[in-house]
Amino acid sequence: MARDVTSNMIAQLEADVLQPFIAVKLDFDGDPVRAWTGTGDITIASEDYFGAGHLLTIDAVSETASVQANGANISLSGVPTDLISAALNENYQGRDAIIYFGVISNGAVVSSPYAIFKGFIDTMLIAENASTSTITLAAENRLIALDVAKVRRFTSEDQKIDFPDDKGFDFVAGLQDKEIVWGT
Repeated sequence: MARDVTSNMIAQLEADVLQPFIAVKLDFDGDPVRAWTGTGDITIASEDYFGAGHLLTIDAVSETASVQANGANISLSGVPTDLISAALNENYQGRDAIIYFGVISNGAVVSSPYAIFKGFIDTMLIAENASTSTITLAAENRLIALDVAKVRRFTSEDQKIDFPDDKGFDFVAGLQDKEIVWGT
C-alpha cells in the first residue's frame, strides 16, 4: 500500500541515528488530549502535545492486506485519582482517535508525522489503586462501520427521514391488497 511519507521523514529513517516517537490525539468532547512518548512539549500541525514519557503505552497497531477493521489500545498510567471522575463523566464514544509515528531531529519534529492509525474511541477501562490510576482506551478503525447493518425500509415514514416532502411511498400501503385486472 502506498504511503504519504515525506522525503525529510525518509531521510531521517535512513540516518545512522534515529529518534522516533509515537503521539496520540484523542478528541474528547470537553478538551482534546494530545500526548507523546517523550518528555516536554512538542508541536504537531500547530497543536501542542505534552510529554507523557513511559506513562503512555500503545499496543501494536496491525494492518492486513484484506479489508478488515483492526483496532488499537492506548493506555495512560499515572493518572491522578481526582481526574478519574472527569474521565468517567466524559462523552468519549465515537470521538476521533489518531496515532502518529514521527521522528525528532535536533530537538524538533521532522516535517509532519505519519498517521499510523485513525479511528474512533470505543470503550474506556479504568484501573484504580490508592494513589494513581491507569486509563485504557480501545479505539476502533472506521472500517468497523461496514459490519453494522443499515436497517432501512421501503416505507413512507422511512423515506420522509431523508426527504420530508416526498410522497412516492405514501400509496404503497394501499397497493398491497389491491386487485388489478389485466387484459380484457
